Amino acid sequence: MADSLAQLFEYVDNNKKKYIDGLRTWVEIESVSAEPARRPFVFQMMEQCKKQLEELGSKVELAENPLNRGKKEGDLMLPSIILGELGADPKKKTLLVYGHLDVQPANMSDGWSYEPFKLTETDDGKLYGRGSTDDKGPVLGWINVLSAYQALKMDIPVNLKFCFEGMEESGSEGLDELIEERKSTFFSNVDYCCISDNYWLGKKTPCITYGLRGICYYHIKMRCAAADLHSGVFGGTVHEAMIDLIHLFSKIVDQRGRILIPGVNELVDKLTPEEDALYDPIDFDPEEYRKDIGAERLLHHGEDVKKKSLQHRWRYPSLSIHGFQNAFDGVGCKTVIPKEVIGKFSIRLVPSQTPDKIDALVKDYLEKLHKESGSANVLTVISEHGGKPWLSDYSDNNFTSGRKAMKRVFGKEPDLTREGGSIPVTLSLQNATEKSVMLLPIGSSDDGAHSQNEKINVFNYINGIKVLGAYIDELGKLN
Repeated sequence: MADSLAQLFEYVDNNKKKYIDGLRTWVEIESVSAEPARRPFVFQMMEQCKKQLEELGSKVELAENPLNRGKKEGDLMLPSIILGELGADPKKKTLLVYGHLDVQPANMSDGWSYEPFKLTETDDGKLYGRGSTDDKGPVLGWINVLSAYQALKMDIPVNLKFCFEGMEESGSEGLDELIEERKSTFFSNVDYCCISDNYWLGKKTPCITYGLRGICYYHIKMRCAAADLHSGVFGGTVHEAMIDLIHLFSKIVDQRGRILIPGVNELVDKLTPEEDALYDPIDFDPEEYRKDIGAERLLHHGEDVKKKSLQHRWRYPSLSIHGFQNAFDGVGCKTVIPKEVIGKFSIRLVPSQTPDKIDALVKDYLEKLHKESGSANVLTVISEHGGKPWLSDYSDNNFTSGRKAMKRVFGKEPDLTREGGSIPVTLSLQNATEKSVMLLPIGSSDDGAHSQNEKINVFNYINGIKVLGAYIDELGKLN
């Protein structure tokens, strides 16, 4: 089989220009799910992907988004979800592949150096464009490798099922409902699941990801008056909403990043010596990481900075304050006491923490603090959304196949990593299929997903196609 893979790899290398041109076509479709004006492009993107899957011989359904039911003409509709199948050989394993075709908003005025919806290839081997790495490049990688198998008349080693959505960047609206509805049909008879929607830890060493943190996101409303007030006329006579809100926020996390909400840290699983040892071989340079993000100093420094930084990214919870709504944030001076302000923060969750448990702790603590302050202002704690953490067995056949594929392409063992971010569909697919889900990253740590100048390296894109080919080859060898 190694000779066959060598032939596949050579074919992929020889068709590099075609694969880049294909990504160019996808990037030019402005499939921003969060903007109503660009929502039609998401529908166009789903049709484009459907067409290319059908060209492979796939049976493809554009499944109605369950949340569209009951909507009337003129409502903003959600895109259908692609459910595709290629192959139904009972002697082969069946792999479910998930990806998303929508992207984050992007405009030149945001600070881009390149047109965000025109793929720009630079002399140093980078492909700039919104969605290039998140997640159009990896999804297209699957189509590219399967077409390569077919062009070489090589037998595709596994049956494939595809679940590609167009609302991931807007909370995957309707996807969980569809997965639940099709749990005993489309999502049954699956042996393994694979998602390529994350990134290498660094720039040189590939990785396989076996864990994700969950999330709880909160809006904290504080109301003090029926209308905005003039600070010169009313200042000093009322409990000000912004002052109360800042008081609460000063009590939820300290400057060392320690969460101060009672009970949150107590839910964290104890670090065992065996788990601690997993961090030793990981290729991670804290100083390079610091320089990449432009920080003067990392939160954790000194002895064991590598372990501390990685563990606090992956296996410990973190609390981040994201901003304030209704408070003045424009240029110049405005002497107004806002009648109501909304503070926004989130907590990233780790195993043994669930949104329900954390919601109760947050609400009880904030209400207790506010009551103790003696303020007469009205506090409202709103849990906007939550997602559970995910942890998988990195020693099972799915992960072993992914690791072998990475080594086959890059000549080195991939790092075993967890992620600090959240991909809720991972747990949804694991629960629905009751099978192993693996995150197989294609892009590099500096790809800038969600940021200005998002890119994917030609090296990662082309070798990522090879990795997907080697991965299904390894799965095909399993009994």
